[in-house]
Amino acid sequence: MTLDDLPGWLVGWCVDELGNEPVSVLFERQSLSAVFGLRLAGGQEVVVKAREDDGRAASCLAAQSQLAERGFPCARPLTPVTGIGALAVHAEESRPGGELLRGDSPDVAVRYAAVFARLMSELAEVTVAPPLPNPRWSRWDHTDPGLWPAIGFLDERDQSAVPAYVVDTAARARKRLLVADLPCVLGHADFEAQNLYWHDGDIWAVHDWDSLAWQPEAALAGAASGAFASTSPPTLAPIESSAAFLAAYQDLRGRRFTVEEQEVAWAASLWAAAHNARWEALNSDPPKSGEAVRAQAAERLSRANA
Repeated sequence: MTLDDLPGWLVGWCVDELGNEPVSVLFERQSLSAVFGLRLAGGQEVVVKAREDDGRAASCLAAQSQLAERGFPCARPLTPVTGIGALAVHAEESRPGGELLRGDSPDVAVRYAAVFARLMSELAEVTVAPPLPNPRWSRWDHTDPGLWPAIGFLDERDQSAVPAYVVDTAARARKRLLVADLPCVLGHADFEAQNLYWHDGDIWAVHDWDSLAWQPEAALAGAASGAFASTSPPTLAPIESSAAFLAAYQDLRGRRFTVEEQEVAWAASLWAAAHNARWEALNSDPPKSGEAVRAQAAERLSRANA
């Protein structure tokens, strides 16, 4: 991508909000949000993020800012959230470097659990308005009709493409999650390998703070225990690795989950995977998550008492 390819609003926004115009594009990524790595005329390297304004961005950014101030390894926001048409836009410092930690063994799971435990401990000291609605892959508590949260372009497609076992798994996991009587807390709901970078064995940067959620701690930990090994496309970690993650997380947080929390954790580990399996089916993608759900659903549902 060159400067000529940038959205029309971006150059002026950089001048207004950051005091300089971009002189080169370092990288560009498009997913649920658009992310631009830019070098400004003054030499500063920044990252500008733009995503659909669903009302969550200000809370997510406030939490990210507080964590950065506390020394947690994440990019420091440089601007508040501003509205550009239907988009919520902000800039943050560039935090390049580091590498992905790949693998899904129990030993790798424990390393990820240590980061998640630290993250959740830090977020427990952060006070922001709940970032609602939750990200759609952790929105089992939605009030839309039907099993899945409303996603217009997916809902318009032929739902018979979604395997029956995926629908059944999601329905049983969601039912267990909805009857839980646990307080909600702030947590990272997209704790995937692709969002964490490591340097010399230590965590260097945790990204994707747009994906904060307001759900029970056990549910957030359970979802992370299933997702930690995912790059692209996402999948579901082996059961023994999820178990190692959850055990290490509880040890590091200094308390054991109750029976209900254990069940909620296992149910939450399946909801996101079922959501991803539905996405695969409706987009005719290879069924990476779908096959993992097929292989693991029975055992995970049993552990969830679902």
